[in-house]
Amino acid sequence: MREQKAIEEQLRRKEAEIVSLEEKLKAAKVYAKALRDVLRLVGKDDAEEVGETKLRKGSLVDQARELIQERGEPVHIDDILRAMGKDVTRDAKASLNSSLAAYVRNGEIFVRTAPATYGLIELAHTEQEDVEEHPPAGFGQAAQTWDEQTTPEFSDDLDDDIPF
Repeated sequence: MREQKAIEEQLRRKEAEIVSLEEKLKAAKVYAKALRDVLRLVGKDDAEEVGETKLRKGSLVDQARELIQERGEPVHIDDILRAMGKDVTRDAKASLNSSLAAYVRNGEIFVRTAPATYGLIELAHTEQEDVEEHPPAGFGQAAQTWDEQTTPEFSDDLDDDIPF
């Protein structure tokens, strides 16, 4: 009985510790978000001074940037459109994809981490390495004719074995 009470007391203390740690974690998350917001504001001021690319507030590209920033990881174009409440149509994908790809080509704001998947330079997402695709061996050369591929070299003595 004494052991049971001792264990129950330890359990109560541990549960109180868990509640305390959860409160600290919540406060730390709020603080981290506030720091990100301040950093974003400071970053915008620096961008204005240096003349870096700015996105038009509320544009699809700006919304895509904010979504990727919130998630903290690269996001596929379909998921970006869904999160924006847009229909995932061929035209919508092509439009947003080409807009984001322009920033990737210029080395600004976005990086392509996989096909149709975008991350942010500021979050240190790594760019997809371009894989060179090589054509198959013999590509572009004249093809052999059927006779060249299948006709074996016969010697004259083999003709004697043919009965007709």
